[in-house]
Amino acid sequence: MKMKKYTAASMPEVMIQVRRELGKDAVILRTKEFTSGGFLGLFKKKQIEVIAALDPDVSTGGPVKERAAAVSAGASNVASKETGSGKQADMSSELTALKQELKAAISGQTRHYAMPLQRLYERLLHNEVLPQIASGLMERLIEQGYAEDAESKLLALLTERFSKVQQPASFQKKYIHLVGPTGVGKTTTIAKLAAKSALVDNKKVAFITTDTYRIAAIDQLRTYAKILDVPMEVAYSLEDYEAARKRFADYDQVFVDTAGRNFKDAAYVKELERTLDLQQDAETYLTLAITTRASDLAAIYHQFAHLPIKQFIFTKIDEASRYGGILNLMQQASIGVAYLTHGQDVPDDILTPTANYLAKRVMEETARA
Repeated sequence: MKMKKYTAASMPEVMIQVRRELGKDAVILRTKEFTSGGFLGLFKKKQIEVIAALDPDVSTGGPVKERAAAVSAGASNVASKETGSGKQADMSSELTALKQELKAAISGQTRHYAMPLQRLYERLLHNEVLPQIASGLMERLIEQGYAEDAESKLLALLTERFSKVQQPASFQKKYIHLVGPTGVGKTTTIAKLAAKSALVDNKKVAFITTDTYRIAAIDQLRTYAKILDVPMEVAYSLEDYEAARKRFADYDQVFVDTAGRNFKDAAYVKELERTLDLQQDAETYLTLAITTRASDLAAIYHQFAHLPIKQFIFTKIDEASRYGGILNLMQQASIGVAYLTHGQDVPDDILTPTANYLAKRVMEETARA
């Protein structure tokens, strides 16, 4: 594939250059607007930069061919104006379409890449990966020269990105706190983690719950405590919490369930800090449902970001079809994923994901509405 960068004062001028050198089958890989020249910040001129490519193996009538023809139509009409031929109305229509496409591209609403990158880019967007992250991955593939193995190279890039923050799941501290919004399954997840520690790792475990807003939550955790034959304390205040810690001084692992509230309520997070000691011999895991909208996941993390979050736990992966939110959040926070849960069975339905596993889930092809 032949690629080249073109720069001019306007999109029509750029397209004339592209068509002249690469022909009508050229495709646009990237567009960017910038300013140059000037004196002391004044009199700068707007410039349009386009990276275009020509694939000699593209078959006539294929998706790339169609997109190339649409993009090059504007250049054709501009050229006809230069020679005095062509219809003014058609040229105006085509130029308007080109301007709209350029404006959308600059604002991040859309990008156009050569196949198979366009297909992969659209798949990432469909899986709720943020456009700026998806386009960054495409640009990395272009830099590497993706040839015919674009999908495997994208998988490798994603695996590398996850590997930078992904750590083996292991509890290094005694007190394990699960925090997060309501309805994500913190209580069931705590039971799964405690069951593994008690039944697999032969640890002496106990429960503390500060979720005093819901009687059902206390009863649910108490039921798990009876099944596992482990003690449990209910803490209504920091004093109760400290007393429970003293009672469990000789235990190996103490799992602490917390109340789930509206994540938009900043007072809830402050209340957590008043009720718990999140620093002394403690680890805190932010528990989130992957079925939550990607934009809400970012907002939830923002509310909890000042807490000492060690890793994420994502629940309900069996109910989700799109996993881009995991990539978005991990890139935003530089925090890895300790566990994924996928059902109600205790102690089963929980796994520790690898970087490659997460990358594959983000790339999964799902049905489109």
